[in-house]
Amino acid sequence: MSSVLSVVETKLASLPLPVQLTMPDGQKVGAPDPQIHLVVNDRSTLAHLATGQVGALGEDYVEGKFDIDGSMRDLMRLAAAILPGSPIDAARVGRLTELIRRLVSVWRHSIDRDARQIQFHYDLSDDFYGLWLDPRRVYSCGYFKTPDMTIAQAQEAKLDHICRKLRLGQGERFLDVGAGWGGLLLWAAEHYGVDATGITLSKNQHAYVNKLIEEKGLGGRVRMELLDYRKLDESLPYDKIASVGMFEHVGRAQLDDYFSKLRRLVRPGGLIMNHGITAGGVDNAELGAGMGEFIEKYIFPGGELTHVSHVLGHLANGGLEDLDVENLRPHYARTLWAWSDALEARLPEARQTLQGEHGERSLRAYRIYLAGCAMGFEHGWIALHQVLAQARGHGRSDELDHPQDIAYPWRRDYMYTP
Repeated sequence: MSSVLSVVETKLASLPLPVQLTMPDGQKVGAPDPQIHLVVNDRSTLAHLATGQVGALGEDYVEGKFDIDGSMRDLMRLAAAILPGSPIDAARVGRLTELIRRLVSVWRHSIDRDARQIQFHYDLSDDFYGLWLDPRRVYSCGYFKTPDMTIAQAQEAKLDHICRKLRLGQGERFLDVGAGWGGLLLWAAEHYGVDATGITLSKNQHAYVNKLIEEKGLGGRVRMELLDYRKLDESLPYDKIASVGMFEHVGRAQLDDYFSKLRRLVRPGGLIMNHGITAGGVDNAELGAGMGEFIEKYIFPGGELTHVSHVLGHLANGGLEDLDVENLRPHYARTLWAWSDALEARLPEARQTLQGEHGERSLRAYRIYLAGCAMGFEHGWIALHQVLAQARGHGRSDELDHPQDIAYPWRRDYMYTP
């Protein structure tokens, strides 16, 4: 037996669930009655298993170097157990590395490059996303007002949660930055009567939402544009702005400019809601143990994470004032498990949708990605924050008196009023 295989066998014996490996020559290692069974097609996988490099193991799975017999939930229990330490600590860097990352962040987020990166992810296949998302195709964290909610109910609750926080009202001009498949855009128009504009860099999403707008007869007051946020016209400010699941793509080096742009797009006294994934660690832009590299390569090229403390700093640098901050971390863990379970239940259909060698690799990548992110949120390695903000105040004494031109009441009662 090789020394690496010996280390792996020792590690398997210490795991919280029974695991068995079948080697390329048919040799079996580990528990005789396994809960999860890995069929190793390439022995190089053993080194990643021995060292707990779960990101590299994810890449090995995508590339067909091993196969899985068992549930993704059990596979994530295995992944968490073999980690050599916290992936937050493993991703911490020194000042020189952080400077290099900042320069790379500036380089990688040009308007053309961002468009290509968004299309790489969101234009994979609308039908594929439709297999495991809710009927509205809301591709962001749900809000489980009660523990027994379905994912569809939790997504509608999230859409309404955002609309209530923004205090949307009839006839207001509402902007949805990174509007996805139109869930929030259409919900706000249909339930709150706003005049709504959405933007996206995804050609598929742009076509899909415009078709929905036409079918629903909302063409007079809802529009979806294929546009980068940096090109938005500032001449007629919006009353309210939402950015949901978008600022992760902005890049840390661009966040001051991003929040400054949002400030210039909203009227004085108007509200901005920024909803996005944040880092669990203060000093890391991605997860360690190879997880960040896996997501960069197969899922979200150009994605960068920022701790909420830095988000608030960038927000202030952009001339905004934070009003309400809510961490929805466990809500996203439950959302991701719902997506993962839905995809696992429809794997044959997913393979029909994503055909060919590239399709199989994409499917394998998403199986690992959805379950792995669910695990990351459960462990607190990543989080999700909603930050409500407005342009910084300028010496007013009547802010608590509900003046007509100020949208935020400085009390939370409004969120719960029928």
